[in-house]
Amino acid sequence: MLTSKERAELRSQATTIDTTLMVGKSGVTESVIAEAENLLTARELVKGKVLEGAMMTPREVCDELCEATGAEGVAVIGTKFVIYRFSEKCQEERNQTGRAKRKATPVSKRDPVRKGIHARRQAAKKVREQRNEYFRQQAIEKAIERSREKQLRGEE
Repeated sequence: MLTSKERAELRSQATTIDTTLMVGKSGVTESVIAEAENLLTARELVKGKVLEGAMMTPREVCDELCEATGAEGVAVIGTKFVIYRFSEKCQEERNQTGRAKRKATPVSKRDPVRKGIHARRQAAKKVREQRNEYFRQQAIEKAIERSREKQLRGEE
């Protein structure tokens, strides 16, 4: 299952790729599914088009192809659709070129929202402590200065 951010990233990548899969009036046949399998293995991201003579809508074609290939639908706009399936072959190529896409995401047991709130509170506490320490030092210096002035007045 893709997150909305992953889906948005894939949609942006799909704008630059060419339409490689065509679905005609015969609909989703075994040959179309086989071609989609080959393209998904080779590229991970496939853009397809449903021709006007087809008796299916692009959404129906996308859903049927996703079910048959184990892919996920990324977008359906007009007569075009985009599907995605992770490919080990593409991952190996990315690893060899140093552009690894999937990294192990750190799993935190703490809620990230609470973690942020806690960090902000700790930072505010530290700022308060520094400010209080500054004013304490200023008060001490003033007290010392006043006592010196009293001693000077008392001696004169």
